[in-house]
Amino acid sequence: MPSISAEPSSAAEPSSAAEQGAMEAALAAALRGPRGANPLVGAVILSPEGEHLATGYHRGAGTAHAEADAISEARRQGIDTSGTTMVVTLEPCNHEGRTGPCAQAIIAAGIAKVVYAVDDPHDPAAGGARTLRAAGVEVHSGLAAGEARDLNREWFEAVAAKRPFVTLHIAQTLDSRIAAVDGTSQWISSPESLADNHGLRELIDAILVGTGTVLIDNPRLTARTPDGELSQLQPLRAVMGLRDVPADAAVRGTDGRFVHLPTRDPAQALGRLFDEGARHVMVEGGSSILSTFLAAGLVDELIIYLAPTLLGSGTAALNDLGITTLADAQHWSWDDAGGGAVRTLGNDLRLHLRSTRAATSKNSVPQKVLHSEAAEYLTGGH
Repeated sequence: MPSISAEPSSAAEPSSAAEQGAMEAALAAALRGPRGANPLVGAVILSPEGEHLATGYHRGAGTAHAEADAISEARRQGIDTSGTTMVVTLEPCNHEGRTGPCAQAIIAAGIAKVVYAVDDPHDPAAGGARTLRAAGVEVHSGLAAGEARDLNREWFEAVAAKRPFVTLHIAQTLDSRIAAVDGTSQWISSPESLADNHGLRELIDAILVGTGTVLIDNPRLTARTPDGELSQLQPLRAVMGLRDVPADAAVRGTDGRFVHLPTRDPAQALGRLFDEGARHVMVEGGSSILSTFLAAGLVDELIIYLAPTLLGSGTAALNDLGITTLADAQHWSWDDAGGGAVRTLGNDLRLHLRSTRAATSKNSVPQKVLHSEAAEYLTGGH
């Protein structure tokens, strides 16, 4: 983690060395959480003397927020948080979601001062600083604002655009094939990679494939445990494309958590899913859908399961992205959030990357990418 400037921001009050060190620790802790519907957030509690007492971070939607996690850690250690300072990478939330408002948790814990990096842009959650000040808590903002914005750059973009955060998942061979010539694809990935993918499905709000995938592969798109049982948390199952989804398609299920999006426009599809309440969507394919979202600049996170297998021919993971010169190539950066940029899962490598989005259009899709739904299949979705 890069060092934090002693002059954090023209809008920020001068910070102490202890607070600067705590913010560095909070930013590092935030990276332990997964990207998705909620931002990466870390929090550190300091004693009045500047000693680090407890650290917390957010582990994903539905889990304790970083502030509550730090308070719980302090209590676990028997630490009295009265009169302490909390340093946190994002303005404490002010709303009752799947967890309680962090501002109220801070007030109840007797924390006397809060130093945070950037304001929360999410309308339902914003206003925590105002609530804290009204309760007599000293509040300062702007410390390491640049680092905190970069930490969640894609999430801030998604919130501003009022669209879901988008993860794109590819399970492929070394030569970037997602199926053999005869269409077989189960299983390119190792059992460990499959289990990891199902764990991701428990965290997302919706999973999206093309109609071709449904017609050829007939996937269920459910989240399942290693023994094949349905997980308690299930994503909305979405199918994008102009062709009808058969009445007996496995993806329809019986729980009512299915939606057909009759469009080839990824922005329209995300808008519909946003209206359905989805704030984190995982796109699983096939090739046309993957390429369409990438070409449109609508992918925030890329997760690739790379199997040590060669096919030489078969279905390519991606189609034409409309790139004709190296200068226009898409560039991605390795992402250490949520467990690291590169991990070994059985015989596979799990690659985790984040967007370094350039000035590509986020609303228009090159028509050459959308030339056919025939390649929307065989992603290993199941």
